[in-house]
Amino acid sequence: QVQLVESGGGSVQAGGSLRLSCAASGYTDSLRFMGWFRQAPGKEREGVAAFSSGGGGFRYYADSVKGRFTVTRDNAKNTLYLQMDSLLPEDTAMYYCAAETRAYILTILDPSEYTYWGRGTQVTVSS
Repeated sequence: QVQLVESGGGSVQAGGSLRLSCAASGYTDSLRFMGWFRQAPGKEREGVAAFSSGGGGFRYYADSVKGRFTVTRDNAKNTLYLQMDSLLPEDTAMYYCAAETRAYILTILDPSEYTYWGRGTQVTVSS
């Protein structure tokens, strides 16, 4: 089993920054993919950014956050980070961390591909 705990959410003004953290515990050596997802009220959960551990590590981003968000992973601390800069009001959502142990997944930013989920941390961006 894998447990994920998010932290770092909060309220900021547009243009500001936040750094989210996702601490993983349990069978962390088995994790092949870790990602950040978000869900705004009345909307479906969507992929934001993901990290694949294969081949030394690859990063994937949704078009809406490219150039503004950066995902990193500290293997020594079993922690995934999401640095969010130039935040916009439309970034307001509950942000979730997710992880998957399978060696291959079809669509890395598809929430349905992930087995383990944290409880989320709220990000609110005011204009």
